[in-house]
Amino acid sequence: MNYLPLVPAPGCARVTAMTTPILLRPLLASFLLLTAAARAALPAPDADDGGISLPPGFRAVVVADNLVIDQTSGKNTDRLRFLAVAPNGDIYAKLHHGKILALRDTDGDGRADVIKEFGPGDGGTHIMFHHGYLYHSSRTAVYRYKYIPGELVPSSPLEVIVHDLPAEKDHDAKAFAFDDSGHLIVEVGSPYNVYSKPDRQFGAKGYSDEEVAKFQQTYGGFWSFDPDKPNQTQADGVRYSTGHRHSLALVWQPASKNFFMTMMGRDNLNIVDPEHYDALDNAERDAEEFHLLKPGVNLGWPFTYWDPIKQVRMRAPEYGGDNHRRDDNPAFDRPLLAFPAHWAPLQMCLYDGTQFPEKYRGGMFLAFHGSWNRAPRAQAGYKVVFIPFGADGLPTGDTAHGAGNYQDFATGFPGVDYFVNTRDARYRPSGVTTGPDGSLYISETERGRIWRVIYTGETMPAATRPPAPATAPAAKPLVGLETPGGKTFAQICAACHMPDGRGVAGMQPSLAGSAVVAGDPARLINALLQGPAAVLSPEREKFPVVMPPYGMAMSDADVAAVINFLRRNFAANASSVTAEQVAALRPKP
Repeated sequence: MNYLPLVPAPGCARVTAMTTPILLRPLLASFLLLTAAARAALPAPDADDGGISLPPGFRAVVVADNLVIDQTSGKNTDRLRFLAVAPNGDIYAKLHHGKILALRDTDGDGRADVIKEFGPGDGGTHIMFHHGYLYHSSRTAVYRYKYIPGELVPSSPLEVIVHDLPAEKDHDAKAFAFDDSGHLIVEVGSPYNVYSKPDRQFGAKGYSDEEVAKFQQTYGGFWSFDPDKPNQTQADGVRYSTGHRHSLALVWQPASKNFFMTMMGRDNLNIVDPEHYDALDNAERDAEEFHLLKPGVNLGWPFTYWDPIKQVRMRAPEYGGDNHRRDDNPAFDRPLLAFPAHWAPLQMCLYDGTQFPEKYRGGMFLAFHGSWNRAPRAQAGYKVVFIPFGADGLPTGDTAHGAGNYQDFATGFPGVDYFVNTRDARYRPSGVTTGPDGSLYISETERGRIWRVIYTGETMPAATRPPAPATAPAAKPLVGLETPGGKTFAQICAACHMPDGRGVAGMQPSLAGSAVVAGDPARLINALLQGPAAVLSPEREKFPVVMPPYGMAMSDADVAAVINFLRRNFAANASSVTAEQVAALRPKP
C-alpha cells in the first residue's frame, strides 16, 4: 500500500492521485495545494544572493541591512549577534550592547518593513524560542518573555530565570540551550585565554591542579537549571560540564538526545613560548573543537589544546607543553571534529525544516565569525558551514580522530579573497537559525545585515556580484621592524593590533591616530607597565580583549624601545622616551 508522505522533500519521487489510495486522494489534493502555496510564498531572491555564495539550488534575499549603522555618521554603533524566528516568521535579533530588534515582513516580499526595539537594553548574545517563550541572555542573566502569537513586541512581562552569573573582561557571553527533559544549560566561560599568570604573556605559567579545580567551580563549564523557576543564581544550578575555554555554539540533537557544542580554541602560543612555537604554529595548531556534550564531560582546558594537524590533544605551554608533548589523559574528551584555528564559532542551529534537500535534515549549520589573529597568514573562516548527521543523530565521518565531516555552505562574506586585517572584510557572520518554513537565516555583525536562504532548485548561477566596497587605505610600511622595539612589536603587539597597526574593529583599537600613542609619554609608559585599565579614563572606549600589564615581562629598555617604535610609526613628531624614564615610573615592588 502506498502512503502519502507527511513532508515531501525536493528530489523525492512524485506523489500523484494515480499512486494514492482513493480514500487519501482528498487529503492529497489539499496537501498539494498547501505545498504549492508554501512554495509560492517564498520571496524572490536577490539577483546576486545578497553578495554571498551558496551551493547550487540555493538562493538568498537580504531581509534587512545596516541595522547597526548610524544613518548620520555612517559608523557602526553596535554588533548584531544571534537570531531567533517566531512561528509566524517574525525575526528577533540580539544586539551585543543594546536591546533586541524585532523585524516583520508585512507585504510578503521577504524584506522586513517593520523594525522595533525592545528588551532590558543590557546587551548579550543568545536568543531562542522554547515551549512558548522567547528566551535571551545578557552577560549576567537569562530572561524570557511569554510569546503571544501575532505580537511583534511582547506585551508580557520580562521574567528573570537566572541572574548574577559571573561576567568578567573576556568570554562573558552566555550561551544556553534546552534538552527534552526540562533542563536549561547555561555556559559560564573562562575570562582567560589560558588560566595562567600572567595571561597571554611571555613566560606565562599555569596554576596548580588545586587552583584550577577551585576556579572551575565557578568558570569554564555549563550549569543546568530549571527553565521555569525564576530568580535562580549559579548556586541553584548543577555543574553539567567543565574544562571549557568558551563556547557559544550549542544545540540539542533530538534523534540522539545529546547536546553538541563547539569550543573556541586558545590564542597566543608563540607569545607565551616563542622558543617552541612560532607565528605559524599559532595560526594553525589550536583547533576550534566540536564535541558531544554529555553530563560530566571535561574538555581539557586549561591544561591542553587540540592540534588539528596532528589530530591529537597537546599539553599547553603554560602547563609544560613544548609543541611535542601529547596529553592522553582519558578524562579529557576528544573532539568529534576539529575546525581550523581561530575561525571563531558563534551560533549553531539544527536543521529541522523540510524545505532543503534530504541530506540537510537533522544536520547542523554553524556560523563562523572569522579569525582576527592568524597573522602572518591571511585571515580565514568568515563562513557558514554544514555538519551532516546520520539517522542516529550523530555526525558522520571519522569522528574517532576528530575528523568528522563538514562542508562550506555560505561563503564570500568578506568580499575579498585575501586579507590580513579584519577591517578589510565586508561582512562577518554571527547568527544562524531555521525559520518555520525551513528557510535558513544568517546575520552578520559589522553592518547588521540579515539574509534568508531558500531552496529553489535553480541550476543557473546567481548574477555577477558587485565588487567589495573600498576599504580603508592600507597603512604605509612600518619602519624599524629589525630594531629591538620593532621585534617586540611583531612578537607581542601585532598579535592583537595587527601587523599594520590598524587594530581589529570591535576588538582592539588602531595604533595609528591613537591619542594615547601620540600623547603624554608618561601616560603611555604607565599604560604598558600597568595595563590601560589602571591608567586610562574609565569613560574611554572599551574593547573585549584587554591589554595586560607588561611591567613584569619587559625590561625598562624593552618598554622604551617598543614605545619609540610605536611613536616613530604611528605618531609623527612625537618625542622619544628613555629607559631611565621608564624606570622612574615603574611601580616599586
